[in-house]
Amino acid sequence: MATTEPDRPDPQALLDAHRRDGRGRLKIFLGASPGVGKTFAMLEEARQRQRAGRDVVVALVETHGRAETAGLLASLEVLPRKTVPYRGQVLEELDLDGLLARRPQLALIDEFAHTNVPGARHPKRWQDVVEVLDAGIDVTTTLNIQHIESLNDVVASITGVRVQETVPDEVLQRADEIELIDLPPEELINRLREGKVYVPQQVGRALESFFTKGNLTALRELALRTAASRVDADMLTYMQAHAVKGPWPTQERLLVCVNEAPVAKALVRAGKRMADRARIPWIVATVVTPAHEALGEEARATTTEALRLAETLGAEVVTRHTERDVAAELLAFARSRNVTRLVVGRPRQRWPWVLLREPVSDRILDLATDFEVTVVTHRARVERRRMLAAPELPGWRDWGAITLETCGAMAAATAIAWPFWSILPVASIAIPYLVAVSVVAFRRGLAAAILASGLGFLVYNFFFTTPYYSLAVEQHEAVVALLVFLISAVFTGTLASRLKAQVDSMRAARRRTETLYEFARKIAAATKADDVLWAAAAHIAVTLNCRSLILMPGPSGALEQVQGHPSIEELDVKAEGAARWAFERNEPAGAGTTTLPTSDWLFVPLATARRILGVIGVQFRDAAQGLDPETKRLLLAVEDQVAVALERFTLAADLEDARVTAEGEKLRAALLNSVSHDLRTPLVTVIGAVTTLADADTALTAENRSELIGTALDEARRLDRYVQNLLDMTRLGHGVLTPKAQSVDLREVVGRVRSDLARPLAGHDLVVDMPRDLPRALVDPVLIGQALANVVENAAKYGPPGGRITIGGAAAGDMVVLTVTDEGPGIPVADRERVFDQFYRAARGDGAPSGTGLGLAIVRGFVEAHGGRVAIDAGPGGRGTAIALVLPRAPASEPPEEAR
Repeated sequence: MATTEPDRPDPQALLDAHRRDGRGRLKIFLGASPGVGKTFAMLEEARQRQRAGRDVVVALVETHGRAETAGLLASLEVLPRKTVPYRGQVLEELDLDGLLARRPQLALIDEFAHTNVPGARHPKRWQDVVEVLDAGIDVTTTLNIQHIESLNDVVASITGVRVQETVPDEVLQRADEIELIDLPPEELINRLREGKVYVPQQVGRALESFFTKGNLTALRELALRTAASRVDADMLTYMQAHAVKGPWPTQERLLVCVNEAPVAKALVRAGKRMADRARIPWIVATVVTPAHEALGEEARATTTEALRLAETLGAEVVTRHTERDVAAELLAFARSRNVTRLVVGRPRQRWPWVLLREPVSDRILDLATDFEVTVVTHRARVERRRMLAAPELPGWRDWGAITLETCGAMAAATAIAWPFWSILPVASIAIPYLVAVSVVAFRRGLAAAILASGLGFLVYNFFFTTPYYSLAVEQHEAVVALLVFLISAVFTGTLASRLKAQVDSMRAARRRTETLYEFARKIAAATKADDVLWAAAAHIAVTLNCRSLILMPGPSGALEQVQGHPSIEELDVKAEGAARWAFERNEPAGAGTTTLPTSDWLFVPLATARRILGVIGVQFRDAAQGLDPETKRLLLAVEDQVAVALERFTLAADLEDARVTAEGEKLRAALLNSVSHDLRTPLVTVIGAVTTLADADTALTAENRSELIGTALDEARRLDRYVQNLLDMTRLGHGVLTPKAQSVDLREVVGRVRSDLARPLAGHDLVVDMPRDLPRALVDPVLIGQALANVVENAAKYGPPGGRITIGGAAAGDMVVLTVTDEGPGIPVADRERVFDQFYRAARGDGAPSGTGLGLAIVRGFVEAHGGRVAIDAGPGGRGTAIALVLPRAPASEPPEEAR
């Protein structure tokens, strides 16, 4: 009588629970969109926990200007934020080190998907949260449904907005608790109109784009489904960790049990219809045993096609392995996944198979007392003798080797037993023969075990039972002993052959896993698409013992062979047709499929979610191997990895092309604007002045003539500086600028700049404050002079008439600092880094002076070419602008220029 194994907790669930010991708990307030009240709910819960005696700290919470949310922070301890300078701005971020040093029991960290400032310890805030959790601190955070990585494309298709900040799904799965903050779309839209979500200036655009009722309804459904899936996963984890014998009928799941070959496809189609009607998840499972190879080739092919059909219909396909009891394995899996409904098939039973093999469906019906079971029958007349064929017998050559090996084993057993036949009881003499049967069975399989059992029975009877050297039996006790020996030999041989099949299967699975891991490692390290394709072709050929080809569309659009192992093959018409079909229809074709099955090659599409990249072709040396479910699964796994790797290279190239195109368009637009306005304006002035001077009919006084000449000269010089800036920017962009550094007295550079800009500086009070003992700088005097001229001209352009412009100098360690300060309107903090970009001009209003936007870009380029840097800050008292040129200091031993 068989005994049932007691229910035990799932070891994986226990391991997961053990890993969480010593780690902080993560709770996520999940919402469908901004404004539903996630931060408000988080703060309210934090205040309740604080009143209950927990040590709560607000590590970072964004109120977004909402007074009611900010009011909840009054009674909570708020951790000071960390200030991070970035591109001339001072940004505030989470003080991770301060939080770890404070070590509260609970930390509130808002906006789980936030991207940190470049240069921070972690690029994403969720990574900061993981470090806090690992330190044993509980964390409560907030997250919108559109920030979940797997839903990014879905949300983009609904709202038309693609969110760049996302959280990986595996991080979300680590959360110990997810609380859904739900708000009806109408109420959320009213909150938006009342200014409780965004500032009033953004409300109109938000209502027209993202915050429509249709968008909010769809996002709300996604949030509800995500929360429901998480609750269901928590329930499954609880059941597995506490050895709860399911199912619990909380959410229906459908399991289609595919183990009856004639009705396999009918089962899958029936399961699909039932799942669609009930709108429930469904799983298709099959169980592989060591006796799987005993099935006929057609039966294995039918099962494989059924599993492939299930995948195309959207089912989760699972292959389980067991030693013998298929029904028990299926039911154990169903209970572990909390399945409530089973779909099984009942094939037509024919004599004598009904006596030899009990159908899996009958076993399930007997054991599945706590499931709703649907039985599907096959209407067509199917010859079971053909579908469930007897074990494939060895060929004549194999029989010869098996017979010779069996006779040798029996002879060896007889030689071992012969010296003891007069000493030991007759029953003990059978042990060497049983060992011989086990050895033959383990080496040669079940057929050899049966032959060895029969031959051992005859030899044992002939030599060791009376009358000796005869097959006759004269004692009733001897008959019983012979029968016991025969039964023991058959049983031992069967177990040994099954053990051999199981060991072979495990070795093959391990070998495939190792090669798949090795392949994943190779393609991850590949730097070119050709390397990925070559590794894929070689891996498929070696792992599956076949020929492999990879075909991709060429310049003309026709499929071309790009890789092959062991070599490129000449395809016949059938194979080429199968390859085209697989590529055009995105479906497998060729050998082992329903499309062009007469072809020797099997082609599977090499595709991603975006497009079809090509096809992979395989030609198996053993035709039956192509019908094996594990072989098909391994081939599809390799195909997925190759497609993802190729898509990675394609996306990288597309992004680079898009970046280059965008930069080119930006440069073209800026250059056209500069040429059409900033360069044309002084040119028009010069032409006008010269035209007036050349007109003999125009009566001009000497003062007017001098003024026109001065104006034309000033504008010509300004035009010359613009053109020089464009040329210098081109030299900087191509990296051909090489400073000729020498020891220079910066006071001389300032003097030349002051002389060159005499007219632009005429209406300003220029003050030069440079000490006599100012160290010399190791720079190119021409380039640094031009850089300083750009800065001074910029100060004169934006400074008020009559305002003071100060040029100062000071030593700073191994550097020398030149500072130009004006009394103009100043540069906003947000623009202080951007003013160094090419063609960028800070917004000043309609009356602001014009310019190309190249001056400060060239200043930075020249200074950095010398190994220095440029800094912008506000002037004294917060007025005006102070631009500092930090230049390398000349060595004390460097002789002055005039002494050389």
